[in-house]
Amino acid sequence: MSLDEKLEMLKVMYGENDTGLTSKQFEDLLLVYLRLAENVVLNRMYSMSSKREGKTVPDKYATVQVEIAHFMLMKKGAEGQTAHSENGISRSYEGGDVPPSLLARITPVCGVLKR
Repeated sequence: MSLDEKLEMLKVMYGENDTGLTSKQFEDLLLVYLRLAENVVLNRMYSMSSKREGKTVPDKYATVQVEIAHFMLMKKGAEGQTAHSENGISRSYEGGDVPPSLLARITPVCGVLKR
């Protein structure tokens, strides 16, 4: 899946641009979150290896990348919140950063030690 396709998917998931940003600024913001999500996916995949340079998110994790970007974007302004209750509305997050349920969908790459 191309970056443009991921961007379009994220736009649909986020909904209308009610951020007060111009269309270009809004796209740039979404691209930043897609890049952050890309790092999350790659860090999870290559958590046991230092050979991450030049790697890209495989197509099988493209939707996970978009979901992570959406999650991070939706929690913007309440980063790291573990509990919050106000006027009958309660919030808490599964993890401090990205929920373990999303990370669990990414299989780390491993290999065999060479002599």
